[in-house]
Amino acid sequence: MMLATDYLVATLRWQDLVDIILNSYIMFRLYVLFQGTQVIRVVIGVGCLWILQGISRQLGLIVTSWVLQGIIALAALIIIIVFRNEIRRVIQAKNLRVLLWGWPQHGDLTPAGVIVESVYELARRRIGALIVLPGQDDLTDLVQGGVPWGGRLTKQMLISIFWPGNPVHDGAALVRNGFIERVGAILPLSNRDDLPQRYGTRHRAALGLSESSDALVIVVSEERGEVAVAKEGQLYEIPDNLALNKHIRHHCQPVAGLDRAGRRQSIRLAVAALVCLLFVTGIWFRFARGLETLTTVEVPIEYMNRDQKVEILDTSVNRAVLHLTGSRALIKSLRAEQVKVLLDLSRAVVGTNTFSITADNVVLPPGIRLTRIEPAKVKVTVDRIVAKSLPIQVDWVGRLPQGVVMEKVTLYPEYTVVVGPSRVLASLTTVYTEKINLGNIRSSGRISASLVISPASVKVAADSASKVTIEYRVKTRRDRAQQPLSFSCPAWAEAAAYCRPMNSSVSRQASSSVN
Repeated sequence: MMLATDYLVATLRWQDLVDIILNSYIMFRLYVLFQGTQVIRVVIGVGCLWILQGISRQLGLIVTSWVLQGIIALAALIIIIVFRNEIRRVIQAKNLRVLLWGWPQHGDLTPAGVIVESVYELARRRIGALIVLPGQDDLTDLVQGGVPWGGRLTKQMLISIFWPGNPVHDGAALVRNGFIERVGAILPLSNRDDLPQRYGTRHRAALGLSESSDALVIVVSEERGEVAVAKEGQLYEIPDNLALNKHIRHHCQPVAGLDRAGRRQSIRLAVAALVCLLFVTGIWFRFARGLETLTTVEVPIEYMNRDQKVEILDTSVNRAVLHLTGSRALIKSLRAEQVKVLLDLSRAVVGTNTFSITADNVVLPPGIRLTRIEPAKVKVTVDRIVAKSLPIQVDWVGRLPQGVVMEKVTLYPEYTVVVGPSRVLASLTTVYTEKINLGNIRSSGRISASLVISPASVKVAADSASKVTIEYRVKTRRDRAQQPLSFSCPAWAEAAAYCRPMNSSVSRQASSSVN
């Protein structure tokens, strides 16, 4: 279970989540709009066929899988053709807001619109009616007689009950939870003597039940076609349909949370939403994983968390080859800078360290998975950074002009401090300047030269000089028989420490000139 969860988290992108949620919501909205119609049943059947097609494909049932796949491909066309009337009715009956965001009004236990429309149709026709909307009180001992009905509340049904000539038209109709529970019921009459003379038996019955319970009773006058409601022992005349609608909704609101049908509908919608989410997720995984491809990427290895007091001297490899897999669209859009291999050197010690390259060291975009790494290990040699004071020597090249003899060379400074790996500095004894051409020297003088540090891992310390001033003194010989001299180091003993010999022949020639 944990492996499946880790796999899901590692491969999903935020775009994939948006894709799944958006399509799940669209499917759920279709269920809300078409619930109770044959369209939903057909769609559920197509979904079951899709599941069976996936199972048959996994079991290797080639013909069965092919037949089911063909049926599913034609399902959209079949639904549009066969159920075009239902689809047109839903689209025409709903505005854009209801199509995208409308929600079933489960809090309205009694369809107020149906009752209001029916009541004013009865009033227009001058047909008397008595409609009871129970509250939380039990009406068993208050309402007598009548015929159990149990039919769903509709305008036609309600008008037909009170239609003249119907055996139950003189009684009251009890409406609860969108159903007509009882018709032809007898209500207790009110004993009040302060009622206007125009109120008949229906008005006294409505007022009597409202005095003994929390029910709302709607009265339609047969003689005048007027509408009134009785609530809590008071009788209110209703001027228009909006006022009646307000009374009904206000009465039904307190018991909305107690309605079992409303709770069942809420549970049904929650289950439908979950099924839509799971169904779309399954489709996404089938298509996304079914279109996967492989690729190979070569990226440089980056080192992080290195101690500032150590230096990397050598590595066995500098680049790693990653074998990746993912959907074709993601692999095609993959860029080199999105893939990284990072090695943590926080625990590296002086010497050679061996690190294993695992998936934890690889940074990949969401949706891309790693299958193999080459090489699996890398060796990294590190050394501690130290400082060392070294003497400076001039790197002379070329020959002195004829008749010119180097007498003395002085360096300012004579030493410099360098920093670098301890193993490298152990074998380093001298720091040389840049090359100085002897052929350009004809008289005594002073020049400035930069220091040449080798190897590159060694550098001049920040508080030490990176340049040296060379002060030299020469003299000119007048003996023309004397051969031109070539110096790679000064002829005087006090300058010998600042030059290096170019070759043995030059050294011997310099010695003979001094003698």
